[in-house]
Amino acid sequence: MSVLKQALVIARRDFLAVVATPTFLIFLLAPLLMIGFGLASGSGAAHMATQTADKTRIVALADANTGARLLKGDASLRRMYREEEAPPKLMVVAPTADVAAQVNALFDNKDQDVTAVMYGPLAAPHIAVQSPSERHARYLAALAEADLRAQKFGLGPDAALSKPVITNISTAAPSQRGKQASGFGAVFGIFFLTLLLAGQAVGMLAEEKSNKVIEILAAAVPLEAVFFGKLLGMFGVSMLFIGFWAVIAGIGLSFVADAGLIASFAPAIGLPTFLILCACYFTTAFMLLGAVFLGVGAQASTMREIQMMSLPITLVQVGMFGLSTAAAGSPDSSLATFAQVFPLSSPFAMAARGATDAALWPHLLALAWQILWVGIVIWLSVRLFRIGVLKSGNAVSRFFDKLAGAGR
Repeated sequence: MSVLKQALVIARRDFLAVVATPTFLIFLLAPLLMIGFGLASGSGAAHMATQTADKTRIVALADANTGARLLKGDASLRRMYREEEAPPKLMVVAPTADVAAQVNALFDNKDQDVTAVMYGPLAAPHIAVQSPSERHARYLAALAEADLRAQKFGLGPDAALSKPVITNISTAAPSQRGKQASGFGAVFGIFFLTLLLAGQAVGMLAEEKSNKVIEILAAAVPLEAVFFGKLLGMFGVSMLFIGFWAVIAGIGLSFVADAGLIASFAPAIGLPTFLILCACYFTTAFMLLGAVFLGVGAQASTMREIQMMSLPITLVQVGMFGLSTAAAGSPDSSLATFAQVFPLSSPFAMAARGATDAALWPHLLALAWQILWVGIVIWLSVRLFRIGVLKSGNAVSRFFDKLAGAGR
């Protein structure tokens, strides 16, 4: 309890030192810059995609009567596609005497991006296509088939032989797709928050090492309390950050969220329990990764060294994200078991497991396992700090002092 009280004093000191500064407001509003850059790049990409789609065409070389039927059949077939997944617009062109030259001219046209051209009799159509657009060729073949079937039955190309009755069925049981979506959402959310927040622990000891404050702290309280207190202080800052943006996100979602879409994200363990588990796993992920980063950053002597450590730290986090994502995609595989046991990926993989497995006891065991590793990593970080930073300098000083005394 004494060490815990000392850690809480260190945590309060670091929390106030971060929050009670103007730079914290910049840190708090940093996601606005990310959202702004995302919207700008997204709108630019969407504009380029729209321009490309407006100029993309599939072509049918046919006479006026056949072309009119194909256009009506095209309008009927497109009802099966969502707008963003539909084939390019169909353009009907009258064939010329030299069809081969006409096809080449269509593909070489700089004003329009032609991906597939169908010509010849519909019973045995020839379809010329560029290599990445075989799907457009299959669509033209289906269009020719639909027109022939309509003529055989003496119907128009857009006439229907059946009148389906579509009924929406709602079920209380969560779908497999909803479980998978919940698992991937949990992995991504925890990864994003830890990537954004836990990495700040790398440079927490840099300033205190440079102005010798760490030596005063080490003399006053155990280093375990210093390291744990700094983690708690940074965690408090992170919770303030998350709480601020959670309120804003909640207000925004209340206006734009679709109730059916939210209901589709149905974890197997239940939504309230799943959210509690995600909060617990974020805490352990933050503590684990923060302890690792704090221990690594404590060995750095300059800001340049800290900056050099940022890349491998980010790669470690991305690696854990990739491993956990693969585990979420195949929850019963040996890879998922490894990801759930390996300490650094365990919080992410176990959060994904909560979406597909309704059992609660594995999560209690996993949380205990992760808390144990938080203690182990803090213990190792403290030992490395004492050996590499504190004791090395004192031992060298004592060595030179003895040499100076022997010289006298």
